[in-house]
Amino acid sequence: MKKLIPWYCSALLFISTGNLSGQLAVESSSKIPGISTDRLERYDTFLQKEINEGRLPGAVSYIVRKGEVVHKAAYGYSSLKDKASMREDQILHIMSMTKPIVTVGFMMLYEEGHFFLTDPVSKYLPQFKDLRVATDVTKGLDQTTEPANKEITIHQILTHTAGFSHGLGGNELDNAIAKALYYEPQENIEDRVNTLVTLPMIGQPGEQWYYSASPDVLSLLIEHFSGISTAEFLQQRIFGPLGMNDTGYNIDKKDQARWGPVHNINEEGKMVVSEDQLPIEGNTVFGGTHGLFSTAADYMLFCRMLLNGGSWNGIRFLSPKTLDIMTMNQVGALYQAPGQGFGLGFGVTTDVANSKSLGSKGQYYWSGAYCTYFFIDPQEELIAILMTQVQPYNNYYGSILRQFVYQSLTD
Repeated sequence: MKKLIPWYCSALLFISTGNLSGQLAVESSSKIPGISTDRLERYDTFLQKEINEGRLPGAVSYIVRKGEVVHKAAYGYSSLKDKASMREDQILHIMSMTKPIVTVGFMMLYEEGHFFLTDPVSKYLPQFKDLRVATDVTKGLDQTTEPANKEITIHQILTHTAGFSHGLGGNELDNAIAKALYYEPQENIEDRVNTLVTLPMIGQPGEQWYYSASPDVLSLLIEHFSGISTAEFLQQRIFGPLGMNDTGYNIDKKDQARWGPVHNINEEGKMVVSEDQLPIEGNTVFGGTHGLFSTAADYMLFCRMLLNGGSWNGIRFLSPKTLDIMTMNQVGALYQAPGQGFGLGFGVTTDVANSKSLGSKGQYYWSGAYCTYFFIDPQEELIAILMTQVQPYNNYYGSILRQFVYQSLTD
């Protein structure tokens, strides 16, 4: 299969799913206090309509409230090419939903005393000295630059305020950055980060929130502090202990039949399997920005650990105090989405009225470029996940996910 250059983004709010008609399997409980299963049927009806009318191929939904499974469903098809039904255990590209996982792994090392959040990155990665900033983002790589006016800190890497880009902005410089990072071959995460630091930054450190490839720097720092690859670290410290058996940077041969390809709308306006697909095996760049495959059930284990204050099944992954700082706004007014802020690895709702949507203050979330979404609401003890495989990314399904889930609450 051809390699697809990923538009790894995660948008500023959570979203979701797929296309075309297929089978629907729903498992929900009518005994969960404070939730109306009748109202949740509106969500099922909506998703099935999107599939039937060709706007989504299929989807997987998983909702937990107060420790109980409220809703678990598979809709439509995993592949429109062979009409394979979507499964609840479908293995999907989670793209930028990799970022929260890698950030959690990195903060586990923070708790072990390897660094301070205020440390300059160059203390551990010398290539971060003497970085350059573009003077005009409307120009490409061949332009005038100026020196960074301060050292980039680990906190700025965690919060997307370092001045790096993800190559998604659509301007001339962003396009050139995307080409250098993702269209050119990279052997490993160190190669990708070494490429990143040779490119002009889009702004001075700490002066803007700009969605970026900074989580790849976290991945390289994980390897620096742990002495093993990020893939090994995540397997040993998060996936194995949590029982996330279907999550990783490659899919085992025995499980590849459960992989769901990404779809897009073709020139005729029909939803189809994309001509190009990212490789599902042989991947050696263990990124922090994207790269992981997972299932809704595996990602729910990760989310339940977070909602449980950093522990699961008697194993502590993070202190509740560490999660507190990860899920509070760390960037002041730099994050531009109304009613939202950004913590360490997560978007965070700071003002429900200003957000003009349903939710709770303190809700945290993220999403992925192939339309995968999740949010965690500690106040409501609520987790919702919606996964599909559609490009390009849009925010509609994440927003409607939240709307349907919250309208089903009755206390």
